[in-house]
Amino acid sequence: MYKPKELILTAGPSISKKEIDYVTDAVKNGWNFHMFDYKDKLEKKFAKYIGARYAMGTSGATGAMQLALACLDIGPGDEVILPDLCFYAASDVVMHRRAKPVFVDVLADTWCIDPDKIKKAITRKTKAIMPVYMYGNLCEMDEIVAISKKYGLSIFEDAAPALGSIYKGKKPGTFGAFGAYSFQGAKIAVSGIGGMLITNNKKYLEKVSMLNAHGQDPKRKFWQIQVAYSFHMSNLQASLALAQLERIEEFVAKKNQIFKWYKNGLSKVEGISMNPDKPKPRSNKWMSSIVLNRKFKFTRDQLIKELGKNLIDARPFFYPVSMFGMYKEQNTPVAHHLGLNGINLPSGINLKKEQVDYICDVLIKLLI
Repeated sequence: MYKPKELILTAGPSISKKEIDYVTDAVKNGWNFHMFDYKDKLEKKFAKYIGARYAMGTSGATGAMQLALACLDIGPGDEVILPDLCFYAASDVVMHRRAKPVFVDVLADTWCIDPDKIKKAITRKTKAIMPVYMYGNLCEMDEIVAISKKYGLSIFEDAAPALGSIYKGKKPGTFGAFGAYSFQGAKIAVSGIGGMLITNNKKYLEKVSMLNAHGQDPKRKFWQIQVAYSFHMSNLQASLALAQLERIEEFVAKKNQIFKWYKNGLSKVEGISMNPDKPKPRSNKWMSSIVLNRKFKFTRDQLIKELGKNLIDARPFFYPVSMFGMYKEQNTPVAHHLGLNGINLPSGINLKKEQVDYICDVLIKLLI
């Protein structure tokens, strides 16, 4: 019987000879006339894979979101509707623009923003909707696009964890003005840190490019026309991200395989649920997860500690953002249930079936 000798981590990348070769080449040769070679290749290949006209490498998804909101001129007095259940980078960028994040509930069968709740939250001050693809799950984008058109609202998609997911033939980030992706080290594809901003609008691309160059006049070197930002991706980061992007379908297949191992292994445990699992749309199953739907011997946080004692790393779901002290807590029962009872299980690309079987056995002993 398999027993781990070290902690089975929640996440972790797959690094092959391709990644090592690209990064080594970038270190040796990615300077002077070749200082943007890998970044240029990554942006072109990423845009083609996503199905967008333009892609711009950034320091991370948070920087990409900051640039997008600045480009859309979202500022004081404006409201942005987003799900209460998300990573707080999404609300942070709204706050940095001195706008107001309006938190609404999520759907139980997607873990993503509820379109009906969006409608009820719209006011005269609403300027944008920010769908968040929770753990790679798919938002109901047809309904969200219809709402945005009816009320004249911009859509900006936080697709940070959703690389490889597909909604009705389209990739996340292509439904509105902008989309943002992440290459942070726990994501399905990594560059250590880094991100990508995508758009189909050439004028938007030109504006965010100017904003990302400290507001420098694109026609006049070192002449600043606006106080702005610098959220750049380096050529070195891009070399790693490019190699990972070229393997993304391999990663999506492995993530879905890991999820199936967990689903089969935990099928007899009553009172828990796992990631939404629909044949269409395609989720990248970034994080295989469980939700405790009844009282067990252990609370969610206690269960995470017990797993740790068995050398199994696990982490809680993101908390509902409105619970934090800088906001007024909202009545979002689905987001609260998921956020307070969900657990991300080890889901690294290199995970083996014997490790998942071991994790399932430990969970069954703790929950039954």
